[in-house]
Parts: sequence; C-alpha cells; structure tokens
Amino acid sequence: MEEFDNNPMIIEKYSKSYSENNLLKKIQYAAKSAGVKIIYAVMILYCLLIDDKVPTKDKTLIIGAFGYFILPIDIIPDFLPGGFTDDFAALLCVIKMVASNITPEIKEKAKNKVVNIFGQVSDDQFELF
Repeated sequence: MEEFDNNPMIIEKYSKSYSENNLLKKIQYAAKSAGVKIIYAVMILYCLLIDDKVPTKDKTLIIGAFGYFILPIDIIPDFLPGGFTDDFAALLCVIKMVASNITPEIKEKAKNKVVNIFGQVSDDQFELF
C-alpha cells in the first residue's frame, strides 16, 4: 500500500481525481458494496474537509485519500471481492494522520450522513479501529 504521509507526489497524484461531485457519485455507486464502515470513514473525512478549523495540510491529505477512493483502478479493483480493502486502508491511514481534528461533533455529523444513506445502523458499525 502506498503511504500517503511523507510522499507528496502520491497525494498530488490522487488529489487530481478528487471533486465533490465525483465523491458523491462514488458514494452512491459504492455504498452498499463498500459497507457502513467505509462510508463512515469517508464521511468523517468529508466533515473534516468542509470544517474551517481543519488545517490546509490535513485537508490536502484528505483530498488525496478521496482521489484514491474515487479512482476505479487501484491496487485491488473495486469490482472484485474485497475490492474496497485498499480504499479502506488508505482512508484509515489518513484518519489516523488527522485524528487530532476529529471531534465528537464531527463523528456525530458523519454518523448522521451514514444513517441518511443506509437507514438504521447499529453502533458497532461505527467502530473503525
């Protein structure tokens, strides 16, 4: 798995694939097959991305992770069984890197967005680590 930290070229490469519209399309397409945990990770990062208090450096990491998530061709193609495993790893890597910005309010906003997509969700599905 390519590491997002310490390699600005990787972040730049994937960030070119990011747009809010592309992210929303990917979420709609992938929600059911990707599952709650992956979409919750996406929503945590999205809530951070739109938060004015989050530093630009961290937003750059988030955009890189979103670019990787959006691209259909990556280490494990999304259409294969387990195809979102690498996407989830990239998202979790960035979540760990920006964790100091994740407040209870961010988590709650992300949970609400996931519930809007999936309907009722059990609390254990929101545990990422």
